[in-house]
Amino acid sequence: MSTTAQMSARDRIIALLDANSFVEIGALVTKRNTDFNLQEKEAPSDGVITGYGVIHGSLVYVYSQDVSVMNGTMGEMHAKKITGLYDLALKVGAPVIGLVDCAGLRLQEATDALAAFGDIYLKQAQASGVIPQVTAVLGNCGGGSAVLASMSDFVFVEEKGGRLFVNAPNTLDGNNTAKCDTATAGYMASKGVADFVCEGDAALIESIRELMSVLPYNNTEEAAGETDTDDLNRSLDNLSAELSDVALALTDISDNGVFIEVKKEYAKEMVTGFIRLNGMTIGAVANRTEILDENGKAAAKFEDRLTTAGCYKAESFVKFCDAFGIPVLTLTNVSGYAATVAEASGIGIAAAKLTYAFANATVPKINVVTGKAYGSAYITMNSKHIGADLVYALEDAKIGTMDAELAVQIMYADELKGADAAEVKAAKAKEYDAQTQSALAAAKRGYVDAVLVPATLRQYLLYGFEMLFTKRGNQPGKKHGTV
Repeated sequence: MSTTAQMSARDRIIALLDANSFVEIGALVTKRNTDFNLQEKEAPSDGVITGYGVIHGSLVYVYSQDVSVMNGTMGEMHAKKITGLYDLALKVGAPVIGLVDCAGLRLQEATDALAAFGDIYLKQAQASGVIPQVTAVLGNCGGGSAVLASMSDFVFVEEKGGRLFVNAPNTLDGNNTAKCDTATAGYMASKGVADFVCEGDAALIESIRELMSVLPYNNTEEAAGETDTDDLNRSLDNLSAELSDVALALTDISDNGVFIEVKKEYAKEMVTGFIRLNGMTIGAVANRTEILDENGKAAAKFEDRLTTAGCYKAESFVKFCDAFGIPVLTLTNVSGYAATVAEASGIGIAAAKLTYAFANATVPKINVVTGKAYGSAYITMNSKHIGADLVYALEDAKIGTMDAELAVQIMYADELKGADAAEVKAAKAKEYDAQTQSALAAAKRGYVDAVLVPATLRQYLLYGFEMLFTKRGNQPGKKHGTV
């Protein structure tokens, strides 16, 4: 079968689940509304196939909208089948996966259809942080369905046929396919709405199966582990060359090169995704300064600064990991905040939210300073000061308030006015760097637990997360935070 071939609603479920494991629920349910001559239209299963099965041997609940039945529109009974699925999933603690191909609200059912959307939203809100929710957009997903998709933890969009929108693109002034079609998978991925974009139904479904292999199935269970066949003492001999493109570094660190990157096309200077260490799922957040091509050449470059989009991307990922008990690893290389007019209005609150996400998370947290760690941006990136359990630094890392030369310009402004200003500046910068900026200086103050050579990093991470495996974190009693 071609990777771009489109499947039927039932075929999609069969492909998603382990062989012969699907059990349908509510197959005989159909519409009961008769307004606008609806009684004359057949609606098998009311346009949505629901049931359960297993992925990699673990239970999941799944619904798949059938576009061949009233264009997959959502009405009262259609929604009741989905909410019933959520009720079962919450009772037993299993994920819900939605395969969306829908023309939106069933207009003939009017307020009954509106109520149907509301019922699903309520179940999604109740399930948030309790069971993973995954939505795959394989056709149209507009209006209220777009909200439904975005309330999920992960959104997959099929590259060519998937279309995700709240307002129909042709109603937006200046929007057209020749310029900027706001419903396309590529556009939604670039804006952080779509977590994964895949070409063809088959590739998308396989990508969901891959993601499910590393996720816990509810918030009280650990992520599904696997027997590690990688060398626990494997040396990372190429790590130094990979640190600018941390997607490569994380792949190298992970067992057998497993790295599932989330929101790959959004805020590319911040990398988020899942790796495995000794079979354990770890959530990774890392600062990137380059994207390297297959020849090791820089295909794109980024400043080593936190951006608004990057902070929001990392914040939502850390919150997911914390909700489901997934330990968090950070690779920090940041010299400050993005300094542009466009960033000025949003970077403060975005950085605050990321700081809060790290500080509030009670899962095991390890930070590795791989390059620069300057100013309050360093504090935000999972530093020991906001609750990291362990902080490692590579031997050439710099940790401090700012670049040594800039600090000297401020501290010794009067002394740098003479003829020997350059010489004085160089000497003072060297002194400042040695006393306050090195990884060793931070380690002497207890802010770094170990200074490492890059090749040994995987071993230290394995030891660290193994030691923190039984960590139990408690926060002050409250309903929830407000940041």
